[in-house]
Amino acid sequence: MDKKVFAHRGMSSLAPENTLAAFALCKTHGITWFECDIDVIADGTIILTHDTTLDRCTNKIGGYYHLKQADLLSIDNGSWFADEYSAERIPTIESLFKVMQECNLSANIEIKSNEHSAAMAQTLIKNLAAAIEKSGLKSRIIVSSFNHALLGDFKKLCDVAVACLFETHTLYDDWKSTMQWVGAEYIHPQNEGLTKAHVDMFKGAGYKVNVWTVNKLDRANQLFNWGVDGVFTDIAQSFPSKYKTNK
Repeated sequence: MDKKVFAHRGMSSLAPENTLAAFALCKTHGITWFECDIDVIADGTIILTHDTTLDRCTNKIGGYYHLKQADLLSIDNGSWFADEYSAERIPTIESLFKVMQECNLSANIEIKSNEHSAAMAQTLIKNLAAAIEKSGLKSRIIVSSFNHALLGDFKKLCDVAVACLFETHTLYDDWKSTMQWVGAEYIHPQNEGLTKAHVDMFKGAGYKVNVWTVNKLDRANQLFNWGVDGVFTDIAQSFPSKYKTNK
């Protein structure tokens, strides 16, 4: 079994999360896969960010839905983490794909549930589908979301592997119907509360299983022994060499 370790928001314990620096460090540490989060701004540019405000990881405050691509150049997206990252800016999807090409990386791209409007959410998935088609990276991408309705609409636009994200308390009896409706190949359940019975159920239904977010090596080992396909982690650099490629 090919056991995947996904660097959660890039190498986020070594560099500021969801930055090009954090993604490039994956290659340095022999990690092939990373996870990132995307949303869209006013001019249709897809940006990489986890939050719906700038407050936590930049030198600005407030939302970003009114911004345009040129505005990103004035936002410091890295010095909160360390001085040497003061030049980091909020990446666009195009800059992400460039790093993936240069470093031979693969990505799980999580679509955030756009809080501005349904129309803006539709712009997000339409522009993501177009960007993926243009990139030539379809075989190295998984697209995931907690918003299963939005993910299902995206799947109709782009023939790329998709994953339904679930918190443990949302794993209702209709989980498989949701997966079928979306057309998902992967299920991404929460680590906390996940049992071997869950994993057996998912695998028995024919789905690949990647678990978030696993920051203890013994728990990761247990999950892999149960048959999961991958884990998302903030400490990818700490995993043994058997999970890594040659640096």
